[in-house]
Amino acid sequence: MGDIIDLGDYGEGFRADPHPVYAALRARGPVHRVRLPAPADYESWLVVGYEEARAALADPRLAKDGSRIGLTPLDEELIGPYLLVTDPPRHTRLRALVTRAFTPRRVELLRPRVQRITDDLLDAMLPLGRADLVESLAYPLPITVICELLGVPEPDRAEFRRLSTETVAPTSTDSGQDAITRLGAYLTGLIEDKRRAGPGDDLLSALIETTTEDGDRLSPKELRGMAYLLLLAGHETTVNLITNGVHALLTHPAQLAALRADTSLLDGAVEEMLRYEGPVENATFRYAAEPLEIAGTRIEAGEPVLIGLTSGNRDGTRYPGADRFDIRREPRAHLAFGHGIHYCLGAPLARLEARTAIGTLLDRAPGLTLDGPPGAWLPGMLIRGMRSLPVRW
Repeated sequence: MGDIIDLGDYGEGFRADPHPVYAALRARGPVHRVRLPAPADYESWLVVGYEEARAALADPRLAKDGSRIGLTPLDEELIGPYLLVTDPPRHTRLRALVTRAFTPRRVELLRPRVQRITDDLLDAMLPLGRADLVESLAYPLPITVICELLGVPEPDRAEFRRLSTETVAPTSTDSGQDAITRLGAYLTGLIEDKRRAGPGDDLLSALIETTTEDGDRLSPKELRGMAYLLLLAGHETTVNLITNGVHALLTHPAQLAALRADTSLLDGAVEEMLRYEGPVENATFRYAAEPLEIAGTRIEAGEPVLIGLTSGNRDGTRYPGADRFDIRREPRAHLAFGHGIHYCLGAPLARLEARTAIGTLLDRAPGLTLDGPPGAWLPGMLIRGMRSLPVRW
C-alpha cells in the first residue's frame, strides 16, 4: 500500500494554501493514500493528477452510491437520495426528472433578476466606501437567487445559510450531523407547504409537478434530496466562486488592469478563476465498487476515493505555468464543475451569477482594492473559500 500521508501534519498552512502540498504530491505520483485532517481524520485515496482525476470522475467502477459497498451516507439517510449519492440507472432517472424543470431557458430567464439583485446590493454597499465582500455581495446574491428560484421565504434565509455552511464545511462531526438533520426537517416542511398551496412558478413547485411521459415523478424523499442539493450547490459554491475570483484579481493587479481595459475578457476570466482557485477543492467521495487500478495504484473494493479538482486544475502537465493566474489562458476543460455524468447541473447559473457580480462590481467600483487580509479559509477538504474578504474603493 505504501506510505500513508497524514495531511493533518501540514497544520493550518494546508488549509490556507494547499497548492504547494498538492504540487509535492503530484511530483511523487498521481495517486496517494492519505489521512484527512480533523474533523474527518480517516484514510482515503486521493487522486491529484489532472488526467487521472478526469478519468476517475467518469469511471463507473467508482461508485457514488455507498449502498453498493454496504454504506449509507449520513446525508442520504437523513435527507433522501439525490444526484451526488446515486449511480445509474437511478442517477439517470433523477437527472432526467430535474432537467425537465431546471432548464437552460429557466436559467436564462433569471438574467435580468440576477442583474437587479446585484445592482441593489451594490447600491447599498458602495456608499459605505468599504465592506466585507462576502457579506455584502458574494453571499447575498446567490442565496437570494436560489431561494427565490426554489421559493424559500426570506425570513428563513439567514438560518438556512448557517445550516448550509455547517453542512459543507462542518466545524465538528456532531455539528455537521445536526445541520443536515435540521435542513432535512426544514425542507420537508417547505415541500408540504408547496403541496398545500398548489402549483407556483418556482422551481420546487415545478419539481413537485414534473412527470415524465410514462407517469414517473419524484417521490417525497427524492424531492427533499433534490431540494437539498439545489439549495446547497446552488449557492454555497457560487459564494466562493465570486469571493475567490475577486481575491485573485485584487492580488494580481496586472490581470485586473487587463480586464478593466478589455471587458470582453470577462468570460475567460471567470473560467480562469474557476481553474485557478475554484470553489470545490475535492469532489465528494466515491467508493471502489470493485478492485481497480488508477495510474498503476491498486485500490481495493470498498475503499474511499477523493478526486482532487483543485490539484488537477493546477497540474502543470495540463496547464503550463499552472500556478500563474492568467485571464487570457485557454482553460481547456478545467475540472471545477467536475466531469462525466456528475458534471454540475448548476454550472450555467453559477457562471451567470459570477459574470454579473464581478463585471458589475468592477464597473461600479473602479478603485476596488483589498482592505486587509481575508478571513480564515473554510475547514475541511470539500469547499475552498474564505469567511470574509475586506475591500474598499
